[in-house]
Amino acid sequence: MSDTILLTIFLKHQKDKNLGEINKKLDETGFWKRFPPAGCEVVSWYVMMGIGQVVTLSVPPEKLRDVNLAIEQSAWGAFDTEFFPTYDFRPVWDKIKGSQSG
Repeated sequence: MSDTILLTIFLKHQKDKNLGEINKKLDETGFWKRFPPAGCEVVSWYVMMGIGQVVTLSVPPEKLRDVNLAIEQSAWGAFDTEFFPTYDFRPVWDKIKGSQSG
């Protein structure tokens, strides 16, 4: 059993701001220094054109509050945010695909 959970965070661009305004806000709040918080690992970080950014973190359960605070204190005002508990479906998919071949 893993001692971490996967957490996917949608950082949705606020449509009333251009990229320069978003980056300025992130710099002012120290987003790049605060996120992700210590003890959390970036599993993936993608840009979804027209949406924003999608980050999946590996988070020890005791660090969940730290993730929330980092977002509240440094991402709000640049992004609207949504959080989703996540799990890796790839091993299940591989098993399904393997049982169907032949």
